[in-house]
Amino acid sequence: MTDTVKGPASYFPSIETKYGRPIAEWKHLIHTSPLTKHMELVSWLKTEHGLGHGHANALVAHTLAEANGK
Repeated sequence: MTDTVKGPASYFPSIETKYGRPIAEWKHLIHTSPLTKHMELVSWLKTEHGLGHGHANALVAHTLAEANGK
């Protein structure tokens, strides 16, 4: 039996399918952005990369939590 992925990571398969980039690449973009605040990063992903709000929010939430050791 496989565990069901929960939280922001549950969006990852659909993000990769819809936008054609692996999650590692999205995380790299977030890490190398000069922006640091959650909503700034979400807005940037939406305007510069065409992500929907939910997908952008999930990527940023997961990436920032991971960077902060949570």
